[in-house]
Amino acid sequence: MENILNFTRNDLAVWLENKGIRPFRAGQIFKWLYIRQVDTFEQMTDLSKELRKTLGDYFYIGRLFLDDKQISVDTTEKFLHRLDDGQHIESVLIPEKDHFTLCVSSQVGCVQNCQFCLTAKGGFVRNLNISEMIAQIRDARYYLIQKNLNPLKLSNIVFMGMGEPLSNYKNLVKALEIITDSDYGLKFSPRRVTVSTCGIVPKITQLGLDTSVNLAVSFNATTDKARSFLMPINKKYPLNRLLEACRTFTMKPRNKITFEYILMKGVNDTKEDAQRLVKLLAPIKAKVNLIPFNEHDKSEFKRPSKMEISDFLQILLDQNLTAITRKSKGDDISAACGQLKAKLY
Repeated sequence: MENILNFTRNDLAVWLENKGIRPFRAGQIFKWLYIRQVDTFEQMTDLSKELRKTLGDYFYIGRLFLDDKQISVDTTEKFLHRLDDGQHIESVLIPEKDHFTLCVSSQVGCVQNCQFCLTAKGGFVRNLNISEMIAQIRDARYYLIQKNLNPLKLSNIVFMGMGEPLSNYKNLVKALEIITDSDYGLKFSPRRVTVSTCGIVPKITQLGLDTSVNLAVSFNATTDKARSFLMPINKKYPLNRLLEACRTFTMKPRNKITFEYILMKGVNDTKEDAQRLVKLLAPIKAKVNLIPFNEHDKSEFKRPSKMEISDFLQILLDQNLTAITRKSKGDDISAACGQLKAKLY
């Protein structure tokens, strides 16, 4: 049997039609799955008993197993999910002023081996399938229902959890189709969905053609030498190729690409780095998220001082580059990617 969450609405319509069932039923089924949050086909009471039995013969409705949960003093909540094969992934529910953002994983582990990332320390295991990405979001909304909160307050999705989303491209795009299905699916606005990448250049271009979601780039250095040390992907796709893909990325006129820049003391936090960053991003519709490094005992990198962070930011602002220092949430529960999973081993 297959998890029905692996099917987009169009895919399910084709499957139904091949079984001699009118394809519009796919929309009804999606409403039960994603809006009414049912766990059995028997609960889909506007479908015939025969159709419910057919669905039950071929599919099941899957949820993730919650093996651990931690709640920060700032109410950020981190979930450790166990998959059917016993592997683990993480998602993080982040409270904002009037909504929630969910940070979603796309792989078990990661092959990119970025030096500052704890996820990379565990190596790469496998890609997540469509249902495993979708279930993180569906289950988070169900969790809000259980807390007597409006599930639609979860309005923003960021693929910034464990793994490199663009290395799981086929499943990612199918998942995005369900996430942004405005009629029957999870009903997220594409402008509230962001995919973050370390810089898989060909897939950056393809993402702009295949979807209308936002792009974020984990940038973190202003020279090829420094970036190749921090992020080995830069050896394959150096800065000039990455920046050209970003410059030509297809997006709506008012949108900007977010460049995430993790500030690490003595590594990439000099005034010269800030000045180079301004120059590199000048041809691109860009905004910068400065992220002070979240220190952990498995890394020797350190966070710069508040003054050093402030000085770096001011150089960007003085040159009219849109930039903020992102306030870290969940520091006390190790909310950076991979830190909760690492405690298992």
